[in-house]
Amino acid sequence: MLYFVLVVASLATGQPNVSTIMAVGLPADTVRQRIEETTVFQNGEGGYLCYRIPAIVRSPGGNLLAFAEGRRTDCSDFGDVDIVLRISKDNGQSWGPIQTVVDFGPAQAGNPAPVFDLTDAAFPNGKLFLMYNTGTTSEANVRKGLAVREVWYKTSANGGQTWSEPVNITAQVSRPNKLDMNPRYAFTEDWRSYANTPGHALQLQSGRYKGRIFVAANHSEGEPNPQFRDYRAHGFYSDDHGKTWKLSPTIPYPGGNESTAAETADGGLLLNARNQSGDVKNRLLAASTNAGESWAPVKVATDLPDPVCQGSMIDYHPRRGAAVLLFSNLNSQTNRANLTIRVSRDNGKSWSVGKSIYAGSSAYSDLVIQSDGRIGVLYEKDNYTRITYARFRYDWLVR
Repeated sequence: MLYFVLVVASLATGQPNVSTIMAVGLPADTVRQRIEETTVFQNGEGGYLCYRIPAIVRSPGGNLLAFAEGRRTDCSDFGDVDIVLRISKDNGQSWGPIQTVVDFGPAQAGNPAPVFDLTDAAFPNGKLFLMYNTGTTSEANVRKGLAVREVWYKTSANGGQTWSEPVNITAQVSRPNKLDMNPRYAFTEDWRSYANTPGHALQLQSGRYKGRIFVAANHSEGEPNPQFRDYRAHGFYSDDHGKTWKLSPTIPYPGGNESTAAETADGGLLLNARNQSGDVKNRLLAASTNAGESWAPVKVATDLPDPVCQGSMIDYHPRRGAAVLLFSNLNSQTNRANLTIRVSRDNGKSWSVGKSIYAGSSAYSDLVIQSDGRIGVLYEKDNYTRITYARFRYDWLVR
């Protein structure tokens, strides 16, 4: 039984570092058959000491747009943090130059959540929304009520080449009690910390709510609680191409944190959240039959172990058979390692044992479906030293 790894090219030459992992001497259905990987963001390059928090979407024309937080001085969550972008025109084999999309000065811009609006007649080639958050102090200080995490978006009508001015929607999608900062922030709910998903947002593609843009999110409420029980998952949405935004109800599970959502084959919506409290090391699921206007009771997904980390979920339509859900996270309850992709054929009620993409150190990830039908995942790798794009076929995943 032999294995070999072929590594070609280098970022130093201006071409991505591509690793094609193949197996020799074993049947194709028993091994990791042809997972191709490309380094997209490498720490220390492009003027940033560290890259974290990946998000990726596919344009209507087939380009892949990979976003991340570019952290200038260190890898910590707060500091001089920008949102950066690289674009691939060949299904992730190579990537264009790093572009800075959001620069909030010496403070923090983060949690990129991109989504294409494909139903606005004014933009026949699609309009790209980039939701993001800004912060002027650490998350710990925000939880203490010393500042507000604000929510913004920018748009692009040309697939990420140029961008609009930012729009602040905090008063529509959050509930901060900081009248001293802004007269619109006088909410009794007293939301403090706030974060979009992170990862891609989504637009519903069918049914009564077709065209709705939905962004999974989370926030903290009131004074900090032990085990982060002041955190709750929620979402927000727009039915008028971003002109106005409405809040989706909060998921009533103490500790619900970073969340992701996907459209289900039965016309519903499923929210999949990180359990920051750690009372159980499993994901939290909440289903909706009305695209996030209400939620069924939260279920602890015993077949989705998690070490308290982010995950990504997306719907996928195989060439044969019904649509499925895909989910990427770390297949461990103790370590940030072993990035694994799982499949659900029953709208999230149960999940496969999954296939490992990378058994080593890994963390945040985001899923995308390429124009050729292959599945891609953009993920943090090797102790946060780089963000890598892996691509593979659905047939391999379900063998």
